[in-house]
Amino acid sequence: MTFDVTEHTLKTARHTTGYLACGPEKGPLLIFCHGWPELSRSWRHQLPALAALGFRCVAPDMRGYGRSSTYARHEDFAQEAIVRDMLELLAALGRDKAVWIGHDWGSPVVWNIAAHHADKTVGVASLCVPYLSAGFTLDAMLPLVDRTVYPEAKFPAGQWDYQFFYQESFDKACKGFEANIRNVVKAMFRKGDPSRVGKPAPTAMVRMAGGWFGGGACPDVPRDPYVLTEQDLEAYTAALTHNGFFGPDSWYMNHQANGAYAKRAPNGGKLAMPVLFLHGAYDTTCETMTSRLAEPMRRDCADLTEAVVDSGHWMAQEQPVAVNAALTRWLATKLSDYWKA
Repeated sequence: MTFDVTEHTLKTARHTTGYLACGPEKGPLLIFCHGWPELSRSWRHQLPALAALGFRCVAPDMRGYGRSSTYARHEDFAQEAIVRDMLELLAALGRDKAVWIGHDWGSPVVWNIAAHHADKTVGVASLCVPYLSAGFTLDAMLPLVDRTVYPEAKFPAGQWDYQFFYQESFDKACKGFEANIRNVVKAMFRKGDPSRVGKPAPTAMVRMAGGWFGGGACPDVPRDPYVLTEQDLEAYTAALTHNGFFGPDSWYMNHQANGAYAKRAPNGGKLAMPVLFLHGAYDTTCETMTSRLAEPMRRDCADLTEAVVDSGHWMAQEQPVAVNAALTRWLATKLSDYWKA
């Protein structure tokens, strides 16, 4: 059976969330959280595929993106506020719990829901970004940098250099992206390149270069058809043009608040529910194949399944069949009772 993907809007007193939904309304619920600088549309390959298996699949535009509310203060993009958005969505859907699936900045959101609200979590899955019980913060990530790839003298912040650029030159970062948003979308959404594995990621050199694109507008590059259609490109460009980059970039401006929030998780942030982590074999920023970035997750997740997808960072869009297969296998083996429900 095939299901149409439909658009919906939830308005509460504190926030508006636009979201996509697909699948039988009473089916077991999967909620997909996208990352930077994406949209609910980033899950376009997952929603109908998992819906066809009987799941109710929901993908929100996260805070600051698409049809959801955006705000004018950095602190309005802290993880605790975004988790509240998702719990409001869950309640509005008439559900007590869900399987939460995240990618990029959507991953810390679903990890935080699992850590702080285990009663709302049947299982949790993440693409590319592993669980850090201390929070997805620079303090937690810097000690895990692979110094064989990023010698400290040359790359003190490793691949996370770009996050310091936001903190030190936020307005410049936003203006750099907003100077030519269509080109930014084409430049960012590209398939993984195996030849770049083991070499420093471009994100390690942002401050050295004076900005993401040397301090100017993003140059024009061809659209990568393996990741984006022309229609996808136009949708991302329109949404980012409408909202601007203040909101998306502000997710990077709350390391201290996010770290404090992580410390308040019950049980020291240890997760007991089934967890799935998908490694991107060619993801050079969230590099989990040879670095120690995934080690804390292995310590803190009691029921962890790991799989490797031969893709770069935009895994759900670059390798949808492999991602859908990995999700389905995990749901069938670890959450079979939930699937039957």
